[in-house]
Amino acid sequence: MEILTENQAILAKGYQSTGVWCGIKRAKKDLALFFSEQSASVAGVFTTNAVKGAPVLVCQEHLAYGCGRAIVINSGNANTCTGPQGLADSRRMAQLAAEALGVCTQEVFPVSTGVIGVPLPMDKIARGISAAVDSLAAGQLGDAAEAILTTDLRPKVISVGFGPDKRYTLTGIAKGSGMIHPNMATMLAFLLTDAPIGSAPLQSLLKEVTDETFNMISVDGDTSTNDTVLAFANGAAGGEPILLDSEVYAQLRAAFLAACTYLAKEIARDGEGASKLITIEVRGARNRQEARLAARSISRSNLVKTAIYGADANWGRVLCAVGYSGIDLELEKVKMSIGGLEVFAGGVPLPFDETCAREVLSQAEVTITVDLGVGSAGATAYTCDFTEDYVKINASYRS
Repeated sequence: MEILTENQAILAKGYQSTGVWCGIKRAKKDLALFFSEQSASVAGVFTTNAVKGAPVLVCQEHLAYGCGRAIVINSGNANTCTGPQGLADSRRMAQLAAEALGVCTQEVFPVSTGVIGVPLPMDKIARGISAAVDSLAAGQLGDAAEAILTTDLRPKVISVGFGPDKRYTLTGIAKGSGMIHPNMATMLAFLLTDAPIGSAPLQSLLKEVTDETFNMISVDGDTSTNDTVLAFANGAAGGEPILLDSEVYAQLRAAFLAACTYLAKEIARDGEGASKLITIEVRGARNRQEARLAARSISRSNLVKTAIYGADANWGRVLCAVGYSGIDLELEKVKMSIGGLEVFAGGVPLPFDETCAREVLSQAEVTITVDLGVGSAGATAYTCDFTEDYVKINASYRS
């Protein structure tokens, strides 16, 4: 595989993208458009929150159509809890893009992110879609990646070359910084590939990879209303349709896993107010479900997150989170290390150098490893530290 990130990432064949300012935000780009030059297979995974944004409902409707041509995204306004008008506005958003691009409305997926409970300014949306379509030919991937951001500090972009002679490309773009917790987080991700694969296997692949990546991140324990992951596969790079259990499918899956893992980690790293990325590795579990439960329990513990922020090797908080995760724990078999320092084994604490621990925990990336000692299954989760800045950001989000 060939992996390129940030400014080096490239767009898969047969796609165009752009990002423009339409006036929802005061000055920053706030409307993005991705367009496939030919019909694409499509797959989607969405929030499990019972309160769903209007665009989520419309995307789910359009997913049943079976193919896609475009994704239009606005930031700064979630179009959630806006009643029948909100639903009509999301449908209108798709219709406006479809008419401007000359495609079917059901082939356009409208996505929104931002403040809840505020009607979409459809006059601004309409002007933005017109400007975006006009700028597609000259649009840059970075413009689109910037236009979908809310409280994010930086865009999140990756491209992965894979397959025979790296024939195929997968491009991934995401946003997410706060309200991050499975299943999923306040996050958007768009995965565009030029590989030829049908919608049914693409849907299965997307759900599987999402469970391993985006559903294993947490910033603050809040699951949002608009979380959306969409995947397009337009086959523009040619070749025979990719079949399950083929070597090329395995390479496609590896590309999706690499892209989504990178994007998930970048979302956690860019958590609101965060100063450190925390990786939680759980090993030696009886099964994958228990490994995931333990890892996710640690990742959502504010006591663990504040300890890491303070560079305090308070391993008891980690063990406590494992204990209330719901797994069948055999404490005397557990081993634990923080930042590579062994702190617990055999049911008792291990001596460690506090000065060394503080130095390790002061790094920008910290790894917590827990070996449950009862099996061979494992799981990895990602989170970030919890700082005063998180409170400041969310105390004035609407203003």
